Amino acid sequence: MFDTVKNAFKIKEIRNKILFTLAMLVVVRFGSQLPVPGVNRSYFASWFSQQTGDAFSLLNAFTGGSFLNMSVFALNITPYITSSIIIQLLTIAIPKLEEMQEDEGEEGRRKLTAITRYVTVALALVQASAMTIGFGRQGLLEDYNAVNVITCIATLTAGSTAVMWIGERITDNGAGNGISIVLTINIISRIPQDMSGLWDQFVSGKSVANAGVAIVVIAAIIVGMTVLTILLNDAERRIPVQNASKMAGRRALGSSLSSIPLKVNTAGVMPIIFASSIMEFPVLISTLVGYKGTGWWSEALRYLSSSYWCSPNYPRYSLGLVVYVLLLIFFAYFYTSITFNPILVADNLKKSGSFIPGIRPGKPTQDYLQRILNYIIFIGAVGLTIVGVIPFLFRGLFNADVSFGGTSLIIIVSVILETIKQIESMMVVRNYKAFLTE
Repeated sequence: MFDTVKNAFKIKEIRNKILFTLAMLVVVRFGSQLPVPGVNRSYFASWFSQQTGDAFSLLNAFTGGSFLNMSVFALNITPYITSSIIIQLLTIAIPKLEEMQEDEGEEGRRKLTAITRYVTVALALVQASAMTIGFGRQGLLEDYNAVNVITCIATLTAGSTAVMWIGERITDNGAGNGISIVLTINIISRIPQDMSGLWDQFVSGKSVANAGVAIVVIAAIIVGMTVLTILLNDAERRIPVQNASKMAGRRALGSSLSSIPLKVNTAGVMPIIFASSIMEFPVLISTLVGYKGTGWWSEALRYLSSSYWCSPNYPRYSLGLVVYVLLLIFFAYFYTSITFNPILVADNLKKSGSFIPGIRPGKPTQDYLQRILNYIIFIGAVGLTIVGVIPFLFRGLFNADVSFGGTSLIIIVSVILETIKQIESMMVVRNYKAFLTE
């Protein structure tokens, strides 16, 4: 990885792309520290410290601390992520959107991108209004009046739109996918604070022996989860495909052998995001409306809140973790069914005259692909479950709460690996062009 970056800086074109990306990320981090006018930041920090569960912690990690600081970029990239998920799911139900997504030209995808932008701005406006009006009366705004309310809503909406624009500029003029890189740098920015918290909790003030054991255990867990995430992200099953022979003039070229790569973790981090969102949504809504009651609903919220999972003092609430794992496995299969269609792949192979050795074209090929897909999805879901559950175990058993576990770790690893691969591709293309011009 370091050799790739080192060699990339030797090429002016790629070096400029990397420097442009870094400059845009500096702008994002600066905006994450710039306060919204008229906001009482100490009130919101105090309110946030009283909340439980992953909903607000994950949101704060995705925004790089901007949400906690109530900065100009407090909403950050979260409206765009929500918008992208909504549009992607709607492509299943709305044929017109599906046509745009499958359009081989650029026109359809440009329209789909424009729709995603409009939905992002709308979501940012709704979220900004809900936050400003909902918390404004409780002390978020220093003076709750029309001018401050409008200023806060406009600032938060504009900040989210600006982050979306920066992400798209990185995609066009920089290195890697801009939106993913912005999300990753936000998560990484929280790691020093998390490591400081772990040091204060398990190392500082302890005996040399206990501190040494704690350091080794923490390092082993972080390294182990990172390695598992890398393996999970890169692992794939290659299905061999025999391509039909082709005619070149009067001469018949022999058939060739290729493969269909099926990633073990086809759905990526989406199953964890969907499962977490469903589990935390009732907790989030109840918190925002100020619910502090008792009874069956209060008990149900404890089962849904990850703060009570794996706790020796509340063993029964770990049943919520079982529901979370089942949802994770379900969404792993559901999301993969959206992104990979065995029927379409089998039809394309049949039309091109290609086939899987030992498998008849048509329905047998479709059944074979579906069977293999079911196996590898289950393996991927088990891997996601391990990565996603380990942070809950250590939070419940040792009260160790970090933002780079589970979901965040998968995002960091996958984005870094994908960006490195894109830089390598740019270097290969550049060398290839140089070879042709010689």
